[in-house]
Amino acid sequence: MASPGSGFWSFASEDGSGDPENPGTARAWCQVAQRFTGGIGNKLCALLYGDAEKPAESGGIQPPRAASRKATCACNQKPCSCPKAGINYAFLHATDLLPACDGERPTLAFLQDVMDILLQYVVKSFDRSTKVIDFHYPNELLQEYNWGLADQPQNLEEILMHCQTTLKYAIKTGHPRYFNQLSTGLDMVGLAADWLTSTANTNMFTYEIAPVFVLLEYVTLKKMREIIGWPGGSGDGIFSPGGAISNMYAMLIARFKMFPEVKEKGMAAVPRLIAFTSEHSHFSLKKGAAALGIGTDSVILIKCDERGKMIPSDLERRILEAKQKGFVPFLVSATAGTTVYGAFDPLLAVADICKKYKVWMHVDAAWGGGLLMSRKHKWKLSGVERANSVTWNPHKMMGVPLQCSALLVREEGLMQSCNQMQASYLFQQDKHYDLSYDTGDKALQCGRHVDVFKLWLMWRAKGTTGFEAHIDKCLELAEYLYNTIKNREGYEMVFDGKPQHTNVCFWYVPPSLRVLDNNEERMSRLSKVAPVIKARMMEYGTTMVSYQPLGDKVNFFRVVISNPAATHQDIDFLIEEIERLGQDL
Repeated sequence: MASPGSGFWSFASEDGSGDPENPGTARAWCQVAQRFTGGIGNKLCALLYGDAEKPAESGGIQPPRAASRKATCACNQKPCSCPKAGINYAFLHATDLLPACDGERPTLAFLQDVMDILLQYVVKSFDRSTKVIDFHYPNELLQEYNWGLADQPQNLEEILMHCQTTLKYAIKTGHPRYFNQLSTGLDMVGLAADWLTSTANTNMFTYEIAPVFVLLEYVTLKKMREIIGWPGGSGDGIFSPGGAISNMYAMLIARFKMFPEVKEKGMAAVPRLIAFTSEHSHFSLKKGAAALGIGTDSVILIKCDERGKMIPSDLERRILEAKQKGFVPFLVSATAGTTVYGAFDPLLAVADICKKYKVWMHVDAAWGGGLLMSRKHKWKLSGVERANSVTWNPHKMMGVPLQCSALLVREEGLMQSCNQMQASYLFQQDKHYDLSYDTGDKALQCGRHVDVFKLWLMWRAKGTTGFEAHIDKCLELAEYLYNTIKNREGYEMVFDGKPQHTNVCFWYVPPSLRVLDNNEERMSRLSKVAPVIKARMMEYGTTMVSYQPLGDKVNFFRVVISNPAATHQDIDFLIEEIERLGQDL
């Protein structure tokens, strides 16, 4: 595939002239926003740069005012000449919007009001005085609102109310005190890119209908392969609908590489295949085996040490056992950043074993791949360059809006051979451009969402150094949490030593349990602590953090930090909130 070249498309170092914190840049942005969005630009600038009062706290989006039946303008012109003048949504329906005749004015007014709702939500997501969640039980929400679908259309006033209601009960995943999942935060450039992607509303299967997006996918995947360490960024890859699908792609390609006849003849034509992964690996490996007809019994779980890292000697032992039974080891999936402990398997040792027994090496770096952007932390993935394939989810540690997951493959052309079906209505061989840019035939999907633009635009806005600062800050916050609680009364760490990733795993032990011997009764009572505290967190709406059991360990908290908006004060708040909500248990 020919290179699209440098310049606009490439990832170059920026001089900082576009820094949004620069006052001149900020004001210039405001002028542009006002020019293209009418009153919306002024409102956002006022909220972001302090030219207006902060929105009143409500714990959620307020229901529409009585005056909301008419679109409200902010053009400050008398007489008003903006698109919202004279618009009454109570008498308008979707059929009055574009492409309806004379639909331009109501369309602009409606979309501007939708944008107002979105921008209010964005700003509140960063306001620590707002709730992370306005929790209601499922039956309460079902009874409180009529969510049913009807034969007759509702008017646009009701449609705007639905937008407000939906966001009122949405989880503010960008809130600085949301620590519940691996994907947190709300990046403004990524958000803008997501809006643009939806506006373009195209498909990724051919260059003819997604020319810029196809080129950006080519450029971005090449850059990611360079960072992994493959010479010149050689190889292949694709953006897929999440890490589970990326891992399944790796399993599919590894099987095809060893037994290409399986594509036409199916599993009946190949011997019993065995995959190996750690006992702390993601469940998607077994799901992929089930989906591909390999079977979950053919996924062998390798023992881990006390920190959650795969033990190489056990991997080699299990490979030899499988071979002695006449089975064929075809894939080892090492994990770089396990879901619970944040552990990094010893990739160099795993690579040596894979090379020795001629087994495909996959690295599931969905969670830990972002550390490759950090000069301080990338050593934790030493050996990843020896992998045959790598899963990397920028929507996790790098803060790209969901979804954004990449599967990178070292051997170019293998994905195409494995998956292509040469549908003649899409992939005509007599097109007038380079057909190597019609990438859809190497995907399992036909329709494929544009996931690359969010990552590419954020990379242009932040530079590699910006991602590095983001990742270093999150890891520093995790270390701060660990150092704060490791010797604090009422806390017990799940494993000894500083975490390798931002996963901090611990038990909170209420005063009533601190005097008990470490026996079965204590463990039984301790297992109930985290679920109760989590439920109280959600009902108060103050913060969110995950918990789970693992192996013989009863329910413990797992705090993960991937949101650069979080601060030391937010970590302190989390600790104090856990103690406040759990001290009486």
